Parts: sequence; structure tokens; C-alpha cells
Amino acid sequence: MIVHIPSPLHSYTDGKTPVEATGKTLLDLLKNLDKQFPGFLFRVIDEQGEIREHMQFYLGTKRESELSAPLDKVSEVHIICAISGG
Repeated sequence: MIVHIPSPLHSYTDGKTPVEATGKTLLDLLKNLDKQFPGFLFRVIDEQGEIREHMQFYLGTKRESELSAPLDKVSEVHIICAISGG
């Protein structure tokens, strides 16, 4: 499956985007990305195993907030990183 990586995370993927990854669920996919690009998972998942507040995932065109979301009918995943400032 194709995964679009946001620019704040390009340093973890050596600037590669999109990248290929596999998984039956969103969490499986993120673990696969972490296997390919060590340190990636911690940037999107916090210490409690929850999606970080500033991260959003789109499975195809549907926004998803559950790590258990199935990927069986998904061909593209977009990771969006919200930027805040003041």
C-alpha cells in the first residue's frame, strides 16, 4: 500500500514519500513503517499507545482515529501532521 508521509517526518524516511508499507490494521501499518524507518512509530503514537494529538490519518478519503481500523479495502494512506504556533 502507498503511504504519503508529511514533510515534518521526512527525516525518518530519508526524504522518501510516498513509501510502501503493509498491514492489516492502521497499527500494523505503522509498525511496518517503524521496522523500515526506526523511530517513526514514536513520532505518531504516544507513550500510552494512542495517536498523537497533532497526527491525522486518512485511509483513502476517510479520516480515521482508531489504530484498529482495517486496511483491507485501502490502497493509500495519508498521514497529516497539524502544525501549531503562535
